[in-house]
Amino acid sequence: MPQLDLFIQPRRPWNAGRLIGPKAPLKPKHIWAIRHQLKVSRRVRELAMFNCALDSKLRGCDLVRLRVSDVAPGGALRQRSTVIQQKTGRPVPFEITEPTRDAIAQWLAIRGRRDDDWLFPSRSRQGEHIGTRQYARLVDSWVQMIDLDPHAYGTHSLRRTKVALVYKKTGNLRACQLLLGHRKLESTVRYLGIELDDALEMSEQIDL
Repeated sequence: MPQLDLFIQPRRPWNAGRLIGPKAPLKPKHIWAIRHQLKVSRRVRELAMFNCALDSKLRGCDLVRLRVSDVAPGGALRQRSTVIQQKTGRPVPFEITEPTRDAIAQWLAIRGRRDDDWLFPSRSRQGEHIGTRQYARLVDSWVQMIDLDPHAYGTHSLRRTKVALVYKKTGNLRACQLLLGHRKLESTVRYLGIELDDALEMSEQIDL
């Protein structure tokens, strides 16, 4: 009977050397730096996409499916919009701030008239929108251009950024839930990574 090899090399874990867990939200200084770099390099489409991602707080699969009619029906830029999320089927409203409206206006002037209504059409597949993988690659390039580690940030970083700032400033979880389009408040708590220390810190600030 053959003897078992007692010195078999253990299999390397798939996530060895990788940063796992929720991707970090961007800080205001990161947002300013990325916007500046995109403006200087005249990456108009990417600036519009970056700003839309921050304002809309959408998942990547929903962001890439934004239509011109969602943000500028008839050519008139909206200040607010609502889209239906693919994952939940629930409508989620979002603001379109002035920097985002300016970026979209510049992008639409370059995009020009097309048969499709995609806000960010694919450059390689006629009649389709940009893919989620391409969007993820763009996010990696944005964080790398300001010397951040792309393994620590991702598309969900942009989804979380504004909501994390809202929570930090107000502590209003219900508002964050509405902005993210979550069904349950518990999902928002997990998504924002709220810990006991955060809850105690807010509680300590309340005078009775």
